[in-house]
Amino acid sequence: MQDRSEHTLPDNPLRHLTAAQFMALGGNAVVFIRPISGAKLGEFMDDVDDAAAETEFHLVVSADGQPLLVADSQEAVAEWLSDKNLGIVALH
Repeated sequence: MQDRSEHTLPDNPLRHLTAAQFMALGGNAVVFIRPISGAKLGEFMDDVDDAAAETEFHLVVSADGQPLLVADSQEAVAEWLSDKNLGIVALH
């Protein structure tokens, strides 16, 4: 019998994809939704003011990394996505 730890998981081939291969998986069909603070959002967007620093936003990004939407509520994201045929992944 092999002496194996019960906590050892098989290696997933998705962990070894290049950035280009990973982006190609989703193409234009997958978006990622991620909560993001106003302060973090302000690090890469000029039009986020100091008053929004404490606000939590929802960032929708395509699989290739292109930002598609910044919304202030999950409902706004759901409404925007309602007429689109996309796979959705929530990032935590």
